[in-house]
Formats: sequence, C-alpha cells, structure tokens
Amino acid sequence: MSRFALTCLLLTAACGYGAFLAPQSLATLDTLCKAGLGIFGSLSLIALMIGRRIKFDPVLR
Repeated sequence: MSRFALTCLLLTAACGYGAFLAPQSLATLDTLCKAGLGIFGSLSLIALMIGRRIKFDPVLR
C-alpha cells in the first residue's frame, strides 16, 4: 500500500468518524465530513488500484 493510499484511507476514517459521531447540531461539519468521506474514499480506492499494477517481465529468470 502506498503512502498516498494510506493517507487517504486514514482521512476517510477520520471523516467517517466525524460524519457519524459528531453532534447533529453542527450541520455544516456533518456535510463537510460526508463530502470528505466520499472524496477521500474514492481517492483511496483509485490509489489502491494504481498501486496494484502488476509489472510483467517477459524474461523469467
């Protein structure tokens, strides 16, 4: 797992924590956390897919 993917995964977890455990009286924070959850979740999945590319070596040694 790359550093970028790990960072995005941690930010996704932090936004999930903020979105679901924050008090409902803070509507703007709730909205920002849910938006961050979607953005950072997507970025972490993209980073994981890019980091998992298999490099094919035609000469097997």
